[in-house]
Amino acid sequence: MPNKVLLTGFEPFGGESINPSWLAVKALHGRQVLRHTVVAAQLPTVFDASLRELQALLHQHRPALVICVGQAGGRAPLSLERVAINVNDAPIADNAGAQPVDTPVQAGAPAAYFTTLPIKAMLGMLREEGVAAEVSQTAGTFVCNHVFYGLMHALATQPDLGHARGGFIHVPWLPEQGTPSMPLDDIVRGLRTAVRSALRVQHDHALGAGATN
Repeated sequence: MPNKVLLTGFEPFGGESINPSWLAVKALHGRQVLRHTVVAAQLPTVFDASLRELQALLHQHRPALVICVGQAGGRAPLSLERVAINVNDAPIADNAGAQPVDTPVQAGAPAAYFTTLPIKAMLGMLREEGVAAEVSQTAGTFVCNHVFYGLMHALATQPDLGHARGGFIHVPWLPEQGTPSMPLDDIVRGLRTAVRSALRVQHDHALGAGATN
């Protein structure tokens, strides 16, 4: 089975007609990055249903690396998310009309999970490539965090997923959606760079592990 990288984006939500997270990952579908094939998939912007779809994708593709991508209006750079929290607290309704308040993503599970992506190495490579990027300490409490937490919980608790690593990146609006924004070509270039960095570096040096080639 060929090595795969799974990238997910979301359908439009909140009255928008486009979602840059899906447009960007779709542009990378089928690309080769360091001998890995990129598989792109769209998730519904719906609590619970998004995680069911993600779970099916994980078991279908058995990826070595998973990066879920979402839209964060109001942020200017690519945001490499550090931590997912076990809370759903929706500021708006999802696309199915659900608006959970202070509910767990996974009952009885840990309060939070850290990403297993080398976000500091990724940050450095993105900046070297001239892509605006930051490490973010919050993925919010909407469907993006819901998916991020569900992904990390699955990778931590399901041995059949192997040694897959995963995390989440938020991307800005496109220029036609408002400001601050980032052109789609730059978002695509940034995600490709992030994938390449995550495949090349297993763990950030600050966390006590080295890089692999």
